[in-house]
Amino acid sequence: MTRFTVLVAAPQTRSALRAAAVHTADAIAAHTGLAADIDTIDLAELGPELLAEEVTDGVADALATIAATDVLVVATPQVHGSYAGLLKVFLDRLPELGLAHVIALPLAAVEDLRNGYNIESDLRVLLSDLGAWVAEPGLVLTGTEVTEPLSVIDAWAEVTAPALLQALSVAV
Repeated sequence: MTRFTVLVAAPQTRSALRAAAVHTADAIAAHTGLAADIDTIDLAELGPELLAEEVTDGVADALATIAATDVLVVATPQVHGSYAGLLKVFLDRLPELGLAHVIALPLAAVEDLRNGYNIESDLRVLLSDLGAWVAEPGLVLTGTEVTEPLSVIDAWAEVTAPALLQALSVAV
């Protein structure tokens, strides 16, 4: 069984971005033919725990989950031209190369596609710096696509599935 984790950095709990990210994990599992066990970490649910001086049990559990996953879907809205601060604060808790042996799938939600590829690039650099193998292409959804993402995500998953399968065969 392949372990998938969806990491959502939207400022609201149970957001449309979360639903799109979970569908992304489902779609990529379906297009690769992998039996997937999918966990979801919604950073908005951890809220103030993310800034606590000492790592709380909730944050420690979330960090352990992503470190032990095979495939990590990282979903963030575009905030001031880049990824969400919630994501940065959380990932700053990881040690150097804390995502080694993890295959990351970046998912960015943007209002305007003209600005969307910068965030995908920034997210790719962040995840790579932590040691993850980052799938190409990343997924960028516009505001309207986030609320009705199925066709866009399925098309993206079909394109990305072969590279993900190849990466998983090397990582195992």
